[in-house]
Amino acid sequence: MSDDGPSRRRPSGLGRGLSSLLGEVAHEAPVEGAGARGGLQMIAVASIEPNPAQPRRTFDEDSIAELAESIRARGVIQPIVVRPSGGRFQIVAGERRWRAAQKARLHEIPAIVREFDDEQTLEVALVENIQRRDLNAIEEAKGYKRLLSDYGHTQEELGKLVHKSRSHVANLLRLLDLSETIQALISDGSLTMGHGRALVGAADAEELAKEVVKRGLSVRETERLVRRGRTGKPRPGPIEYKGSSADIAALERQLGDILGLHVAIRHGPKGGTVTLGYSTLDQLDLICQRLSGEKI
Repeated sequence: MSDDGPSRRRPSGLGRGLSSLLGEVAHEAPVEGAGARGGLQMIAVASIEPNPAQPRRTFDEDSIAELAESIRARGVIQPIVVRPSGGRFQIVAGERRWRAAQKARLHEIPAIVREFDDEQTLEVALVENIQRRDLNAIEEAKGYKRLLSDYGHTQEELGKLVHKSRSHVANLLRLLDLSETIQALISDGSLTMGHGRALVGAADAEELAKEVVKRGLSVRETERLVRRGRTGKPRPGPIEYKGSSADIAALERQLGDILGLHVAIRHGPKGGTVTLGYSTLDQLDLICQRLSGEKI
């Protein structure tokens, strides 16, 4: 991402992903005192507050309870990241761990103190949640929209920031054109990003969405339903290029939605290939992490 001066500075490490950022700060020496800056220290849980602009709005209580049990047994293995806020500390990354620490009745939690501004705080929170796959598609889209509208990012810059393709960012933003009702269905997992993308622009989208949920339709079936509409008359569909079936093309889109990268599938009688396109080494690193099962 380009540097346009002091107001556009970036946290060191973001260009190489959140794992680099957390890897760097996790090895810093502890710093004594509540007023210390830039180091690893133990901070009172009661002195920490969540960030109201946190992209993640929903937290699974069962998952937090499981993490709390682990924390009771082993402690907090990875520190959270905070920033100073009016004599207290505001969470930049790690709200789930902080919530679990509260449930485990810990008095202190390891934390890294960083002097992040609002823009940097949103960027780090967004990257952490995306790389840990903690955001639903609507939360992710709203995070992108705020960076676009409040801080002047471009879709290309956002793609580089989160190591996803620009088209992935654009497709997510289109979900915000859907009604609140359909967005809620995506947020609670009743519909996927692929379902939502198929419904964008449909005049009868809400009725179609209800039918998709009721019948448990796949993304491909949803695309067919949208083309037909409620009238039962087929709507014109995209022209399929020779050598690629509609099902293969739909699978490419679905895998692309999951990975946030360009996916190409070449299938023949004796097998085929799946190609994942990347434009940066960070995207290549993300692919390797996903394929190896390495914890991000």
